[in-house]
Amino acid sequence: MTFFKERLKNIKAFIFDVDGVLSYDTSPLDESGDPVRTANVKDGFAIRYALQNGFQMAIITGANTQRVKLRYKKLGVEHIYLNSFQKMECLDDFIVKTGVAKNEILYMGDDLVDFPIMKEVGIPTCPVDAVPEVKAISMYISDKKGGEGCVRDVIEQVMRSQQKWFGQEIKGIKAD
Repeated sequence: MTFFKERLKNIKAFIFDVDGVLSYDTSPLDESGDPVRTANVKDGFAIRYALQNGFQMAIITGANTQRVKLRYKKLGVEHIYLNSFQKMECLDDFIVKTGVAKNEILYMGDDLVDFPIMKEVGIPTCPVDAVPEVKAISMYISDKKGGEGCVRDVIEQVMRSQQKWFGQEIKGIKAD
């Protein structure tokens, strides 16, 4: 059996859910009744840094808001799937477009809609406040809650395992 830390060395891509992972799982509502999502700046920095170091990245979410799309486009994420409740179709599309194998993907989700995709990827992960069913199939449970740095946690672990986390001078990278 391969240990979790050893498997991190094979990761070439990250896929993240939004609500409950990249943002809090509770949100105030705007005047039209839509959630106002949060964004953790340390997660944003880690996303940008991973992309600049050659990792592939996707966002797959049931959310259907242009603010989410704009946020992650600004960070450099090319593969953003909104209004997605059949996440396996998005995974298949991402694989075709990037050439990354399923076993080279780390996915972080927090709820039942993430369950099928998590069973297919190389490393399924979740924040500490994920639902029990998702925790049960996760290879790693971050000690951080959704929206509170869990994405930075897994990106940093992968990059450290591959000796890519701040091993060289950072040039031209902008903080979030």
